[in-house]
Amino acid sequence: MPADTIISVQGVSKKFCRSLKRTMLYGVRDVACDLFGFSQNSNGLRPDEFWALDDVSFEVKRGECLGVIGPNGAGKSTLLKLLGGITLPDKGRIKVTGRVGALLELGAGFHPMLTGRENIHLTGTILGLGEKDIAETFDAIVDFADLKEFIDVPVKYYSSGMYVRLGYAIAAHLDRDVLLIDEVLAVGDVGFRAKCVRHIQNFLERGGSVILVSHDLGAVGSLCEPTLLMKSGQTWRFGPTEEVLNVYYTYGDGRSTSGHGAMPAGQTGQDSYSENAPVAIVDVSALNVAGRKQSIFRTGEAMTICVEFTTAEPVENPVFGVAIYNTHGARCHAITTLTDDWRVGPVNGRATIKLRYPQLNLLAGRYIVAVSVSDATGLNCWQYIGFSCDFFVDQHCRRDTGQIFLPHEWSINDLDDSPEIS
Repeated sequence: MPADTIISVQGVSKKFCRSLKRTMLYGVRDVACDLFGFSQNSNGLRPDEFWALDDVSFEVKRGECLGVIGPNGAGKSTLLKLLGGITLPDKGRIKVTGRVGALLELGAGFHPMLTGRENIHLTGTILGLGEKDIAETFDAIVDFADLKEFIDVPVKYYSSGMYVRLGYAIAAHLDRDVLLIDEVLAVGDVGFRAKCVRHIQNFLERGGSVILVSHDLGAVGSLCEPTLLMKSGQTWRFGPTEEVLNVYYTYGDGRSTSGHGAMPAGQTGQDSYSENAPVAIVDVSALNVAGRKQSIFRTGEAMTICVEFTTAEPVENPVFGVAIYNTHGARCHAITTLTDDWRVGPVNGRATIKLRYPQLNLLAGRYIVAVSVSDATGLNCWQYIGFSCDFFVDQHCRRDTGQIFLPHEWSINDLDDSPEIS
């Protein structure tokens, strides 16, 4: 293994059994085989068994943050448990150089009747820290979790967010070389998630390595390089994050190649099409500054929504509409040609209409484009497509949080130079 490689996974497979009774039976057989030195057939599947991981291989170098993405049931959490030593692989080899900290089930092992202070000491002791080490990091843990007022309250009275913050704070302040993080960024409030992101960035700058499992593709896009895309326990793609995310956005969960995936939660309006409509939308795509289709953009970059349509007969001044939603269904921007200073004019045959954003002032995340076409009044909708295409925004090195980017600048004035107020 090269000197700068801190994690090496070679041909790793792990199988589980769907039946509890068979799981217990197979467990007894396996223990007996190990005890008496009989060989086991780890390459085949017994009744009710399945491969949770199947021949997965990759390497992580020192200072890298590997993103692991994929649909539910892809084997992501199983992979982290193998890397953390919680369970052993049935085939293959895992080699980890350095100490591993696992942020998998935050707060697991907390005693509900003990206070936050007592649980910090208990958890630290279980994880191998001495009293001196715990005392040195105690204030930093409490400050990170923002629980100073509640640290002497039994944790059974904590909210779920407080519980998670304390669990992450303890795990984050361990002296480790590798952090395994499973969906931590999906919990907690916005401020705590931002604090977690800053901690991960600082950890990487100090030479640590991170494996981040997350469905938050915005976080993966801004933090991780490279990225592993998994499907059904196997490696679907492994490589540069932008390329892997592009594959995932294009093919969704791998069960279809439509590229449409799931509708955003909360989006109103269903796809509709009038049989007698004189205009039909054929294709919708997001284009970069060079006029080529693109799935990943950066905050502030130019983007064009291109709507290709066809007409069955000459049409005078149809009204086109474009709306952009985030994955929570919130409308980020919407506009129609009826509100602009120009009109589409008469159209006939096949044509395209383009909406150009000179600066895409959206922050990191996935966005869905809905389009519509109506008559000249804008009141009679001929066609509406709630999910015509989607794109991803990577805000790169920006630390802004929220949904939109507002151009801004900071300034400071010396009060001694300010004019006196009479």
